[in-house]
Amino acid sequence: MSIERSEIMGTSTVFDCTILELPKISMDSGSITSINNKIDIPFNVERVYYLYDVPAGVERGGHAHRNLYQLIIPIAGSFDIVLSDSKHRRTFSINRPNYGLLIIPGIWRELNNFSSGSICIVLASAAYDENDYIRSYEEFLNIKSKI
Repeated sequence: MSIERSEIMGTSTVFDCTILELPKISMDSGSITSINNKIDIPFNVERVYYLYDVPAGVERGGHAHRNLYQLIIPIAGSFDIVLSDSKHRRTFSINRPNYGLLIIPGIWRELNNFSSGSICIVLASAAYDENDYIRSYEEFLNIKSKI
């Protein structure tokens, strides 16, 4: 039986988000990581975007998604991801390009503490949809309390 996305939104916790080790092939000439839909990650990638040139002290994210799954990967440098499910908070410090943080729907996220020259790539399960965003933490808390 599959879980309906609205059920995921209400029951998701920060403990459902996890670091995934991605396949890495190392050679004398360098390393390569490829990511296959529904094999290396539990969703099909429909959108890819990346963050770079983030000034020191700036925070990114500051929102949750109703339906979107994401895998956040530090392609270069390092940064922290702070997650909240309205009851618990969890911080991940990521700095290896063959590891990514899987974030499921219904989780608030904030990205901060970007190192100089860091690059963050995000693989998303759907195209951009403004209606999928919850941009106010108060609204997020209200939605989570009603589900």
